[in-house]
Amino acid sequence: MEKLFTEKQAKKFLRENNIKDGKTLENAFIDQVRELIQIALEEERTAELGYEKYDHKNKDVDNSRNGSTEKTIRSQFGEMKLRIPRDQKGEFEPVIVKKHETKISETLDDLVTSLYAKGVSTRDITSHMEKIYGISYSAEQISRITDKILPVAKEWQTRPLDPMYPILFLDGVVFNVQQDGQVTKKTAYLVYGITVEGKKDVLGIWIGEAESSKFWMKVLVDMKNRGVKDVLISCVDGLKGFKEAIESAFPKTEIQKCIVHQIRTSTRFVSYRDRKPFCADMKEIYTAPNEEAGTAALDRFGDKWDKKYSYAIKSWRDNWPELSTFYKYPEEIRRLIYTTNPMESFNRKVRKFTKAKGSFPTDDSLFKLLYLIVIDSSKKWTAPVHNWGIIVNQLRIYFGDRMDEHL
Repeated sequence: MEKLFTEKQAKKFLRENNIKDGKTLENAFIDQVRELIQIALEEERTAELGYEKYDHKNKDVDNSRNGSTEKTIRSQFGEMKLRIPRDQKGEFEPVIVKKHETKISETLDDLVTSLYAKGVSTRDITSHMEKIYGISYSAEQISRITDKILPVAKEWQTRPLDPMYPILFLDGVVFNVQQDGQVTKKTAYLVYGITVEGKKDVLGIWIGEAESSKFWMKVLVDMKNRGVKDVLISCVDGLKGFKEAIESAFPKTEIQKCIVHQIRTSTRFVSYRDRKPFCADMKEIYTAPNEEAGTAALDRFGDKWDKKYSYAIKSWRDNWPELSTFYKYPEEIRRLIYTTNPMESFNRKVRKFTKAKGSFPTDDSLFKLLYLIVIDSSKKWTAPVHNWGIIVNQLRIYFGDRMDEHL
């Protein structure tokens, strides 16, 4: 390993800083470390934005530098004040000094894992570490470093779950994964729940073939084996056979199919000229105050559009028992369950952090990245969902002892 100081540089450092005792040496060293960290922070922001300061000719993003905020941190070298760079969109999250943290304790391996968790490609991690920290990593080294979290991730995947979840959102995200020398489509089955305390939680990640009700049955059985005994309301997309799979595992569970998925399905083949009035008429269905009004709106919708878009009307009628579940609940519950939006929000983060990956070499490589995204996201899930105090009392009225015994 190359020396931090040559003898000549060390003597120069001692003279320039008027080193007379251990304390002045320590203070001078802290100043040097602070300067190094400050440079690293600036380089991280430049890497995030993709252009050098004042180099507006090469700027091709709609985000910009936005000054900095002062922050005091503690490290193994002592306390120091830093200027934490900001961006206009608030998307930049430094790796070397994380948001809300006041202590630097990460190793370089931790830094590599943090970058990997944010979807940075192996090639870009190598470039990033070389440019900012002057250290070269091979793709194999990065893989070995990030593989260290696999045992922890596997343990998390088999951890005991709560006996009851008031609300679950089930969804699948498709990725390219290499298998037997070919790239194939794999589905990451994700279950996102709301706990009795109103907190968000991802119950697990299951990697399987194309999304199917048969594999979802396997997921639900695994959840039962890990301790889940009851689910009050389950929010799902339009996958055929979902209802039967859920009813087999949790027969008392209310099923709500996602209205947003239904809207996408309905408008799939609608011409541009018809889209605006078509969507306006369809909106009357899912914004109706109750099921009776919703059914009347569906009848009007069908009378007007059945000749041109019969597939859409048929889809609404065929799925009506699960699409109309939300009508029976008050506005606070209805707003929470009529779409899988909470799940979609999490999935957007998943897609953001995985878009740089053309394909994953193995199922485990996909699983470990998704696990890291879950752990990173869960750090922000500290507060209950909006209006949870009101929702709990409403759930008690509708589900009685099934809710009360877990409060």
